[in-house]
Amino acid sequence: MNIADIRDSSLLERYLIQDLTDEEHVMVSGYLTKFPELKDELSEIETALETYAMASAIDPPQAVKPMLMSALNYIDRLEAGELPTIVPGLTDNSKIEDFEKWLIRPDLQEASEYESMSAHIIGKNEERSTAIVWLKHGAPPEIHSHEMETFFILEGTCDITIDETAYSLKAGDFLEIPLHVSHHVKVTSAERCKLILERSAA
Repeated sequence: MNIADIRDSSLLERYLIQDLTDEEHVMVSGYLTKFPELKDELSEIETALETYAMASAIDPPQAVKPMLMSALNYIDRLEAGELPTIVPGLTDNSKIEDFEKWLIRPDLQEASEYESMSAHIIGKNEERSTAIVWLKHGAPPEIHSHEMETFFILEGTCDITIDETAYSLKAGDFLEIPLHVSHHVKVTSAERCKLILERSAA
């Protein structure tokens, strides 16, 4: 393959994104040695891909990172030998003491530093995920179409606005969010709001 053929192929782009077979990778490495000028082209392609990625990037919803980190932490705990437990489902009869065994665990306490939200998953299966969540300010508007979201307040206070209606919640209060309706949370207490968040398949 000559240098023009290499440039016209997608090998350099695929080399950068690590989408080559082992044989192709060895082949392209050989071309880069044989044709040093391809290294400059490779650098230009890399810059173009980075520019495109940054131009196309979107900010993820605020809860994505903390919930992802809590999921990874939960996986680590299971791999370290923690046994999955059955967490009581949230209802309007839920009590704070229903969650006492998780609330007192040293490894499930509030993070010492976090931007706006911190969380620990305490139970997860195919039907339902339950987490202890701390909110400093609140959570931006979102709409769920595939999962029911339910809140049970443990400490602090917050307003949860569903569509146009605001519900003021304090410790011991329960609220279920309907599907396909925008909702957001605003912390109204001086301290952060601590709650149990349950997400279940709709």
